[in-house]
Amino acid sequence: MMKENIVYNGPDNEVMVRTNGDYIYIVCKEEDQVQPVLDRMNTDTCILSDYEEWDDDEDMKWILTFKVFDDSDGLPEKN
Repeated sequence: MMKENIVYNGPDNEVMVRTNGDYIYIVCKEEDQVQPVLDRMNTDTCILSDYEEWDDDEDMKWILTFKVFDDSDGLPEKN
């Protein structure tokens, strides 16, 4: 279980992970990290709620925001 409002970032981490309430923010430093993160994080109770490309040069980052739902929250309908 992840703790609330914590940054999970160590020197050997491939991506930076931060939690804030029902949201998990993952910052990828390489574009080829995005799809594996999406594959791992999208579940029945966790969905991608926002995607942002940050910066335009060699320091570009990809910020993925996931919304976590409790079983009682009721997930949004899938299209």
